[in-house]
Amino acid sequence: GIVGVFGYGGGVIGRYCDQPEMFPGVAHFHTMRVNQPGGKYYSTEYLEKICDLWERRGSGITNMHGSTGDIILLGTHTPQLEEVFYELTHDLGQDLGGSGSNLRTPSDCLGMSRCEYACYDTQAICFELTNEYQDYLHRPAFPYKFKFKFDGCPNCCVASIARSDMSFIGTWKDDIRIDQKAVAAYVGGELKPNAGAHSGRDWGAFDIQKEVINLCPTKYMAWDG
Repeated sequence: GIVGVFGYGGGVIGRYCDQPEMFPGVAHFHTMRVNQPGGKYYSTEYLEKICDLWERRGSGITNMHGSTGDIILLGTHTPQLEEVFYELTHDLGQDLGGSGSNLRTPSDCLGMSRCEYACYDTQAICFELTNEYQDYLHRPAFPYKFKFKFDGCPNCCVASIARSDMSFIGTWKDDIRIDQKAVAAYVGGELKPNAGAHSGRDWGAFDIQKEVINLCPTKYMAWDG
């Protein structure tokens, strides 16, 4: 790119204003991408530190997270890039993410650490492939950008099917098993939607034909209740 940190070919997106005399505050407004932790788990201590860093070295504006998954730090001047990079790697223990025509930062859902729907360990494979391909994030060797994303189940919480080139989606190994009595009880209103979490909000009766069956992409499901 037009700007960056020494030795890296990605992680910084250069932005310059074409009228710097009129808008000196945004004459440079570079974006930095920071490699997020697996499952996007943060401590309040870490969030305070990275916000303090960006308040001192940049605009203070962040995007949590970009469509790739990175922590996006929006807006800083060229002399601050190396300073931010040093503090990220030495004080916060984090690296830059990917940008440009190279491998982008692998991204995962929180998977088996919190979700009962996860069919495989998304954080483990994301960690493994991040380490395997980390150099590709920093020294672009691809002719175009390339994204890995890891969804633990077909709910697709990180939108891997829409936002990645290689999508990993967890599915059952065995034949699908359905508790027909529980489904009938749910459709009939005996079981509360989302275990009662939607109480107080009246969206009307659940219509399984309209809200589930008709939306099946393969038209594989049918309802005869």
